[in-house]
Amino acid sequence: MSTAHIWIVSPASADANNGNWQSASRWAQFLRTRYRVTLSLQWPDADAAHVQAGDPALASALLSPLPPPDLLIALHARRSAASLDAWTRAHPDRPSILLLTGTDLYRDIHTDASAQRSLQQANALVVLQAAGVRELPQPLQAKTRVIFQSAATLPADQSATATATAAATTNSPQRHQDICMIGHLREEKDPRTFMRAAALVQAPAARLVHIGGALEPALAQAAQDTSASHANYRWLGAMSHPQTRQRLESCRAMALTSRMEGGANVIIEAVCAGVPVLASDIGGNRGMLGDDYAAYFPVGDATALARLIDRVITDDSFYQQLLAQCRARAPLFLPATEQAALLELVDNLLHKT
Repeated sequence: MSTAHIWIVSPASADANNGNWQSASRWAQFLRTRYRVTLSLQWPDADAAHVQAGDPALASALLSPLPPPDLLIALHARRSAASLDAWTRAHPDRPSILLLTGTDLYRDIHTDASAQRSLQQANALVVLQAAGVRELPQPLQAKTRVIFQSAATLPADQSATATATAAATTNSPQRHQDICMIGHLREEKDPRTFMRAAALVQAPAARLVHIGGALEPALAQAAQDTSASHANYRWLGAMSHPQTRQRLESCRAMALTSRMEGGANVIIEAVCAGVPVLASDIGGNRGMLGDDYAAYFPVGDATALARLIDRVITDDSFYQQLLAQCRARAPLFLPATEQAALLELVDNLLHKT
């Protein structure tokens, strides 16, 4: 019997290097241990599929008609709605999975007709943290699975460099204590709250470092203005994933100011790197860190964020408490845990009688 073929639709490409792309590429890697996988921006998209699949058998068949895939995985209810709708109409007897993001759960499925249609069409729904299930209509919760994402491990030489940098930063009182924010500059991430906190922190060692590309010109200008007026704020722009991971591991803590999150990759990266998170108090963050986590602040409250930054730098017992809470959550984000849950879901859908 031939190996089943899984087609993954991601609304973001590798160039975007955002959460959607990271999820799609990681799931493709997990699934290729058992299946043939095509990764594309849409379905159907034959030429792009052959180029991106990373599958020699598919590449050699570029000019030959291919049978339809056995299962479709779509990321983002609204942005992948056309692909999921085309799939459902063309192959109503073949299963599909819809992975829901933060803008899906906390905005689009409540207002957008195409996103609502996607919820109905998919055979299975996946949310990335436990609180996400509660955002779905009750009849759809039965076909919903929680699959926590995982963090990739840095190569040994890079990890060693990051660990040495982190140790130097922690042990030397002369150095800055960096608090990073990681994410492209866009309104959903609320980077202005992080910028405003720069004027409010009191710990002399505190330095607020933002890593991420400028998706919205007004926010880029705000970041430039903040850098010019506050010496303790630096906007570094976009960086590669390995560079970002190394920078994260050298930080005292990471701030996450988002207004909405489906299950932030950066939380997983920070928790698995042993870097405490200072998180906006939203369902998506609570679903990742737990209701008892000690470092939430109200959305948009720069003063509360600044006080947390001061405390995590100057109060070692508080810092150690956050480290312990992060260590307790880390097993949820192991790659083997995510892969096992994904393969079980796909296997069950493919072999359902």
